[in-house]
Amino acid sequence: MALLIVLAPMAASAQEPYPNRPIKILVPFAPGGAVDIVARIVSEHMRQTLGQSLVIENKPGAVGVVAIEQMVRAKHDGYTLMFGNNNSNVITPILYAKKFTIDYDKDVIPVARLADVPGFIVATTKNFPPVTFDEFVSYAKRNAGKVRYGSVGVGSFPQFDMEILSRRAGLDLVHIPNKSGAAGMLNDLVTGDTQVGFLNLATSAAMIRAGQLRPLAIVTERRSPDYPDVPTMGEVGFGDIGTLQLLALFAPAGVPKAIVETLHKAAIEAVTSPAIVEKLKVQFMRPVPTASPDEAQKWLQDQMAFWRRITEEVKIELPE
Repeated sequence: MALLIVLAPMAASAQEPYPNRPIKILVPFAPGGAVDIVARIVSEHMRQTLGQSLVIENKPGAVGVVAIEQMVRAKHDGYTLMFGNNNSNVITPILYAKKFTIDYDKDVIPVARLADVPGFIVATTKNFPPVTFDEFVSYAKRNAGKVRYGSVGVGSFPQFDMEILSRRAGLDLVHIPNKSGAAGMLNDLVTGDTQVGFLNLATSAAMIRAGQLRPLAIVTERRSPDYPDVPTMGEVGFGDIGTLQLLALFAPAGVPKAIVETLHKAAIEAVTSPAIVEKLKVQFMRPVPTASPDEAQKWLQDQMAFWRRITEEVKIELPE
């Protein structure tokens, strides 16, 4: 009888439905970037599906290390998750492995790949004369070592993309990273602190409409209906340069499989619902849902393998 009394609360606890309290969602960048935007859009729909609030907490720092470690250190019960992208959850674990106190490959899993967003190579309109991609290349060659390009941090894919372009086009550019993510990079471009950079459409569209940024080329296979006059990177002669930003939901590896599957189902239902598809479209994002957590894992493994090759080919000097 005593044993039954002890085990009864344990059994009840084990059978408690998930979720039964709010879920914390970490975003490894400041508000305003693509990851933050999609996290807020998708989380609202997931709240309706799961019946609990998803509380967004922006945790920028160390190109994603801060948010990832906080997630992994939390209890592995499905109540602390994170949204991330190619930078935070693919490139950072490769380049900054020594900064982690965890084993990223063993301690982090993708729950679901959700969306992608193409990018532009953009130029500031503040005291920067080039209005086309070719004019930018010519100007940069005439002003070697003087043109400043921005990124969301040392070792981020906007830096890799621009470094590869610089080598291929014979340019000597100065790198000015911003640790605040896409929103910080955007501000640097608008103020003229930097003059060019690869920046996603979701973050840059408003400033393009305001005339403060000028798109020089788009990172897509075909021209965008929203920007029909902007050539693709292929049209300007560099079709294999530029990264499509991929956005996904991640969890600590110890979260029970049933909870991961519940989260995957809710996240995919969100990103494929007509209302969310329309909201993503407004932000120039496209749903690219995975069919299962296993498919998400395969996607992450493929991305890690791809970027390991890139980081070996293009050596980036990392800060101490």
